[in-house]
Amino acid sequence: MNHTFKLSPQAQTVYDHMFTAGSITQREAILDHSVQSLTRRITEIKDAGHVIFREDRKHPLTAQRYARYSLA
Repeated sequence: MNHTFKLSPQAQTVYDHMFTAGSITQREAILDHSVQSLTRRITEIKDAGHVIFREDRKHPLTAQRYARYSLA
């Protein structure tokens, strides 16, 4: 799926994941796609003109905080 203009292969993978699944977390980026720097890929997608939402969450059992990113 190429829904964007000129993104790196990893940024395109992150974009495609958000487009298909609705959102992505750092854990999903690492485990599913071997993307180590999700925030850098998100910045790249934003720089290409896409609007990205960030939702800060807290895991209910561990209380660990994380961010979930989605396309506008």
